[in-house]
This record gives sequence, structure tokens and C-alpha cells, in this order.
Amino acid sequence: MEIEVKFRVNFDEIKKKIEALGAHFSHFEEQEDVYFKVPRPKLLRVRAIHNLNEYYITYKEIRDKRNEEFYEIEFKIENFQKAVEMFRGLGYEVEAVIKKKRWVYKLNDVTFELNRVEKAGDFLDIEVIAEDPEEAKRKIWEVAKKLGLKEEDVEPRLYIELINE
Repeated sequence: MEIEVKFRVNFDEIKKKIEALGAHFSHFEEQEDVYFKVPRPKLLRVRAIHNLNEYYITYKEIRDKRNEEFYEIEFKIENFQKAVEMFRGLGYEVEAVIKKKRWVYKLNDVTFELNRVEKAGDFLDIEVIAEDPEEAKRKIWEVAKKLGLKEEDVEPRLYIELINE
């Protein structure tokens, strides 16, 4: 299960803190996500990582009220535009298009995704993949506190909700 907590952050400040923590830079992504209207707590998207020429279809199911616990199925595809066209052809309406630049850092089994989201601002997703959600959240908050992040920095809304406000 994917457990992640999203924080609203000051980009430059948090980047320095992540690096000072000893996390190593993994890679950079230029993402475009097309989300389709499906009933919550489900999410359906087609993602392009343009600079890496990688494309994915993702189905997520939110498992908690704070949008931190997700069941996820994701697989690679060859053609972003055709996938979007296919879902539209099946009658799915586009709910939102989210464009972001993402810097990915790793520290042991913790992933830091520093996101600059068009029309929404700067965010840090701290993610742990684990069977036990409580153990994963404990790890996330352990590193979040080291970064100086607090409960009031948490952004519980999905990027779709932030973009469509």
C-alpha cells in the first residue's frame, strides 16, 4: 500500500533541508496528468512524464479521510494521447489536467517528491510503501519533523481539488 502525506512548502527551503537530511537526488520529472471523472474515493489518470518519454495509466483508491492511504494499480503504456483518447471514447470526462515539475529524492525506504504544481503552488509528498499504514505514517512523520514540518503544513486536498477550486 502506498502511504503518502502531502505538505505545502517553501520550495527552496525544503529542498535544502531534504539534501541536508542525507537524501540523495534520484531524478527529475516533467509530468502531465489527465484525471477522469470517476466516483470518489476512486481516481483514474493517464500520466505523461514528458522528459523521460514514459507514460502510465493509474487507478487509485483512497483508503482514508485524509487522502494518505492508497491502493494503487499502475502500468506503463506506449502512447499518452491514445490512452486519453480511448478513455474519452469510452465516455469518461476529463476532470482536471495537472502539470507539475517533480524532483525525486530517496532516503532508505522513504521517497520525497518535491512538486511545483502549475496553478497550485509548491508541495512535498513524503511517501512510504508498506503493508502496515501506521508504521509507514510513523516513518513519514519522523522525517517530516526533522524537516521542520508540522501538522498545519499538511495539505489534505488532492491536486485535482486544488486545481478545480
